[in-house]
Amino acid sequence: MKTEGMSEAEADARHAEKMAKKKAAREKMLASKTNEKGLVVVHTGKGKGKSTAAFGMVCRALGHGFHVGVVQFVKGRWETGERAVLDAFADQVTLKTMGEGFTWETQDRQRDIAAARAAWDAAKAMIADPGYRMVLLDELNIVLRYDYLPIDEVVQTLRDKPASTHVLVTGRNAKDEMLEAADLVTEMTMVRHHFRAGDMKAQAGIEF
Repeated sequence: MKTEGMSEAEADARHAEKMAKKKAAREKMLASKTNEKGLVVVHTGKGKGKSTAAFGMVCRALGHGFHVGVVQFVKGRWETGERAVLDAFADQVTLKTMGEGFTWETQDRQRDIAAARAAWDAAKAMIADPGYRMVLLDELNIVLRYDYLPIDEVVQTLRDKPASTHVLVTGRNAKDEMLEAADLVTEMTMVRHHFRAGDMKAQAGIEF
């Protein structure tokens, strides 16, 4: 930042000095980061983008040659853009769409519980398989919110996962136990959403 009365040369020199200090501090911090392990990552909150961010991580993992498992707990068999993209990486991705849609669509609690259990069984098998370096549990927080699965069982499975496996969990209203078990938590905050204003519908490329 250039202050009043300072020449351009003085401002440049001051900027270079500040950036050199920041670079040294950054390099010192990075030198202390020596541990590497599989993380539990939670994307929650009322804002849009939780699953979108998780699928971005999936794409990044594919770029590194990882094998990835995806279990969708809620979304049902929507024709989504991410599913079409992942189909092109069938040798690296196993995608299981196990949900039957949102809870208000089935209106059948026992059916929803059965669907959640089937999806969780598939998820546990993926997490236990060391062939997967990343497993995405899309909208798991939703079924946990309605107590379709026991949170203690889920958290214990995450704690017992293979050391090198990353597990991503999405969905609003993450329970405290899930937040406590996570290494990285991001809360999406809604500032404005077109879907809640007027007659704007869900759109391809944005919502699905």
